[in-house]
Amino acid sequence: QVQVVESGGGEVQPGGSLRLSCVASGNIGGVGLMGWYRQAPGKQRELVAEISSTGHTTNGDSVKGRFTISRDDAKNTMYLQLNSLRPEDTAVYYCHAQVILAVGMISAWGRGTQVTVSS
Repeated sequence: QVQVVESGGGEVQPGGSLRLSCVASGNIGGVGLMGWYRQAPGKQRELVAEISSTGHTTNGDSVKGRFTISRDDAKNTMYLQLNSLRPEDTAVYYCHAQVILAVGMISAWGRGTQVTVSS
């Protein structure tokens, strides 16, 4: 069974930092494209950042220069460093991963981790 689990969310003050982690586990052969998405109350889910298996990254316009995505393929883990946090960054952050199985590739989502930025 494949699992994708996020961690590292919490509540911080504006200007603060957090580091989110996402681990893919189970009987998997590896992980392809990985990405972070977020969804604030009453809004659609949006792409925050994604990273390919070769390390190519794409950031959403609202987080450029503040958030950094990275991955450790030996651990099937992806990270998101969130700096200079703003109240508008408050959302549930979801991990998405293209998980490689013996029979092919599947798209897997985590359940999300809450990030709250408030003074």
